[in-house]
Amino acid sequence: MGILIPVELVRIYECLCDVTRLRLLNVLLRGPLCVCHFQAVLREPQVKISKHLAYLRARGFVTAARRGNWMVYALPTRRPHELSANLACLQDCAGEQAVFRRDLARLERLAPALAQPPAAGCRCAGGSGRLSP
Repeated sequence: MGILIPVELVRIYECLCDVTRLRLLNVLLRGPLCVCHFQAVLREPQVKISKHLAYLRARGFVTAARRGNWMVYALPTRRPHELSANLACLQDCAGEQAVFRRDLARLERLAPALAQPPAAGCRCAGGSGRLSP
Protein backbone atom coordinates (compact mmCIF):
# COMPACT_ATOMS: atom_id res chain seq x y z
CA MET A 1 0.00 0.00 0.00
CA GLY A 2 1.39 3.45 -0.99
CA ILE A 3 1.81 6.46 1.22
CA LEU A 4 -0.88 9.12 0.85
CA ILE A 5 0.53 12.63 0.52
CA PRO A 6 -1.89 15.58 0.53
CA VAL A 7 -2.36 17.01 -2.97
CA GLU A 8 -1.76 20.54 -1.61
CA LEU A 9 1.71 19.57 -0.39
CA VAL A 10 2.64 18.03 -3.76
CA ARG A 11 1.42 21.18 -5.53
CA ILE A 12 3.56 23.35 -3.24
CA TYR A 13 6.70 21.33 -3.87
CA GLU A 14 6.09 21.31 -7.62
CA CYS A 15 6.13 25.12 -7.49
CA LEU A 16 9.21 25.24 -5.27
CA CYS A 17 11.36 22.93 -7.40
CA ASP A 18 12.63 25.72 -9.68
CA VAL A 19 15.34 28.19 -8.69
CA THR A 20 13.75 31.11 -10.57
CA ARG A 21 10.44 30.60 -8.78
CA LEU A 22 12.27 30.37 -5.45
CA ARG A 23 14.06 33.64 -6.22
CA LEU A 24 10.76 35.33 -7.16
CA LEU A 25 9.09 34.16 -3.97
CA ASN A 26 12.06 35.16 -1.84
CA VAL A 27 11.97 38.71 -3.23
CA LEU A 28 8.19 38.88 -2.83
CA LEU A 29 8.60 38.10 0.87
CA ARG A 30 9.84 41.73 1.08
CA GLY A 31 6.78 43.18 -0.68
CA PRO A 32 4.89 43.59 -3.98
CA LEU A 33 6.74 44.23 -7.25
CA CYS A 34 6.04 44.60 -10.95
CA VAL A 35 7.82 42.64 -13.67
CA CYS A 36 10.42 45.31 -14.41
CA HIS A 37 11.40 45.31 -10.73
CA PHE A 38 11.93 41.56 -10.91
CA GLN A 39 14.04 42.06 -14.05
CA ALA A 40 16.27 44.56 -12.26
CA VAL A 41 16.62 42.39 -9.16
CA LEU A 42 17.00 38.94 -10.72
CA ARG A 43 18.71 40.16 -13.91
CA GLU A 44 16.61 37.78 -15.95
CA PRO A 45 14.63 38.51 -19.16
CA GLN A 46 11.03 39.66 -18.95
CA VAL A 47 9.77 36.58 -20.79
CA LYS A 48 11.32 34.20 -18.25
CA ILE A 49 10.04 36.17 -15.27
CA SER A 50 6.54 36.52 -16.72
CA LYS A 51 6.38 32.78 -17.46
CA HIS A 52 7.27 31.87 -13.88
CA LEU A 53 4.94 34.49 -12.40
CA ALA A 54 2.09 33.10 -14.53
CA TYR A 55 2.93 29.60 -13.27
CA LEU A 56 2.88 30.77 -9.65
CA ARG A 57 -0.27 32.82 -10.16
CA ALA A 58 -2.16 29.93 -11.75
CA ARG A 59 -1.40 27.86 -8.65
CA GLY A 60 -2.33 30.56 -6.17
CA PHE A 61 1.21 31.33 -4.99
CA VAL A 62 1.08 34.98 -6.10
CA THR A 63 -1.64 37.50 -6.77
CA ALA A 64 -1.64 40.21 -9.40
CA ALA A 65 -3.32 43.60 -9.28
CA ARG A 66 -3.50 46.01 -12.18
CA ARG A 67 -2.35 49.58 -11.46
CA GLY A 68 -2.86 51.47 -14.69
CA ASN A 69 -0.70 49.73 -17.30
CA TRP A 70 1.24 47.82 -14.65
CA MET A 71 0.65 44.44 -13.04
CA VAL A 72 1.90 44.35 -9.48
CA TYR A 73 2.58 40.91 -8.02
CA ALA A 74 2.39 39.99 -4.34
CA LEU A 75 2.13 36.97 -2.09
CA PRO A 76 -1.48 36.15 -1.21
CA THR A 77 -2.57 37.38 2.21
CA ARG A 78 -4.41 34.13 2.88
CA ARG A 79 -2.34 31.03 2.19
CA PRO A 80 -2.34 27.40 3.32
CA HIS A 81 -0.29 26.57 6.41
CA GLU A 82 2.01 24.33 4.34
CA LEU A 83 2.85 27.21 1.99
CA SER A 84 3.49 29.62 4.87
CA ALA A 85 5.78 27.08 6.53
CA ASN A 86 7.75 26.53 3.31
CA LEU A 87 8.06 30.27 2.66
CA ALA A 88 9.45 30.69 6.19
CA CYS A 89 11.93 27.90 5.46
CA LEU A 90 12.89 29.57 2.18
CA GLN A 91 13.51 32.83 4.00
CA ASP A 92 15.73 31.07 6.55
CA CYS A 93 17.70 29.10 3.95
CA ALA A 94 18.05 31.92 1.41
CA GLY A 95 20.62 33.72 3.54
CA GLU A 96 23.02 30.85 3.01
CA GLN A 97 22.92 31.04 -0.80
CA ALA A 98 24.81 33.73 -2.71
CA VAL A 99 22.19 34.12 -5.46
CA PHE A 100 19.47 34.97 -2.93
CA ARG A 101 21.75 37.39 -1.05
CA ARG A 102 22.60 39.18 -4.33
CA ASP A 103 18.90 39.46 -5.21
CA LEU A 104 18.10 41.02 -1.84
CA ALA A 105 21.08 43.40 -2.08
CA ARG A 106 19.84 44.61 -5.51
CA LEU A 107 16.34 44.98 -4.08
CA GLU A 108 17.73 47.16 -1.27
CA ARG A 109 19.50 49.40 -3.80
CA LEU A 110 16.19 49.80 -5.68
CA ALA A 111 14.20 50.61 -2.53
CA PRO A 112 13.91 54.38 -3.19
CA ALA A 113 12.46 53.77 -6.68
CA LEU A 114 10.12 51.08 -5.34
CA ALA A 115 8.58 53.57 -2.90
CA GLN A 116 7.21 55.54 -5.88
CA PRO A 117 4.07 54.60 -7.81
CA PRO A 118 4.85 52.15 -10.64
CA ALA A 119 4.48 54.81 -13.34
CA ALA A 120 7.28 56.89 -11.83
CA GLY A 121 9.89 54.17 -11.52
CA CYS A 122 8.91 51.41 -13.89
CA ARG A 123 10.12 50.23 -17.28
CA CYS A 124 6.96 48.18 -17.84
CA ALA A 125 4.55 49.36 -20.52
CA GLY A 126 6.45 52.53 -21.34
CA GLY A 127 7.50 53.67 -17.86
CA SER A 128 10.50 55.90 -17.37
CA GLY A 129 13.09 53.16 -16.91
CA ARG A 130 14.72 54.66 -13.82
CA LEU A 131 15.07 51.27 -12.16
CA SER A 132 18.18 50.09 -13.94
CA PRO A 133 20.69 49.23 -11.18
